[in-house]
Amino acid sequence: MSRPVIGIIGSSFLIHEDYHIFGAGKLNTSAVAEACDAIPIILPTDPALSSLTELMDLCDGFVFTGARANVHPEEYGEQPTQAHGDFDRDRDGLALPLIRECIAAGQPIIGICRGFQEVAVAMGSTLYPEICDLEGRDNHRMPPDGTLEEKFALRHAVTFSDDGPFRKLFGSNEVMTNTLHGQGINVAGPRIVVDGHAPDGTPEAIYVKGASGFTLSVQWHPEWNATVDPVSKPLFGAFGAACSAWRNAR
Repeated sequence: MSRPVIGIIGSSFLIHEDYHIFGAGKLNTSAVAEACDAIPIILPTDPALSSLTELMDLCDGFVFTGARANVHPEEYGEQPTQAHGDFDRDRDGLALPLIRECIAAGQPIIGICRGFQEVAVAMGSTLYPEICDLEGRDNHRMPPDGTLEEKFALRHAVTFSDDGPFRKLFGSNEVMTNTLHGQGINVAGPRIVVDGHAPDGTPEAIYVKGASGFTLSVQWHPEWNATVDPVSKPLFGAFGAACSAWRNAR
């Protein structure tokens, strides 16, 4: 097997009112297969089903995807309110420790939207429950109506630091991205470097300081048009290359 295996962190869903499933979007599996040139595997997010060691042995890297449910605020020392929305405690119980173990081992990870927030929280950050409630901030949520093309349309710029990894990756200090999130970083943990911001100051791109492996994570959704978008393609390409290097090294 020459291609790396990339685990996609699933989420819990209830269909037909009483049937529980684990799932991840086809956009994510396609992005991994085509833009990362890897084999995608959707992982059930129940800590009781597998150990972190088994998952890390099975996969060469992990995608922590976006999801409707939010990280439970108890994970960053706060109490839940109605503004915090829905939760997926099984995913919290798997994703957060897996992120910490991968970072310690140097195994590649990428966080997207909720996954971005998971990486931040796993490394000691806190979150705002609703960005649009903050004075001076824009509404970053997905438009409620329209086609998928309209919902995932490019809506704002993200500006990067001059000497950070995102500018190096994209060859520019500024790119255009979509935006489909409600929460965002409040206080960044001591190892979380915020390397990109939206025009209203919302953190949009992070990495983990001192990590030996790939940890670039973004608040937007690069899985949309991942093989052709000038921002998504190099991001997934770099992540896929990191996963290939991890596979070859072991």
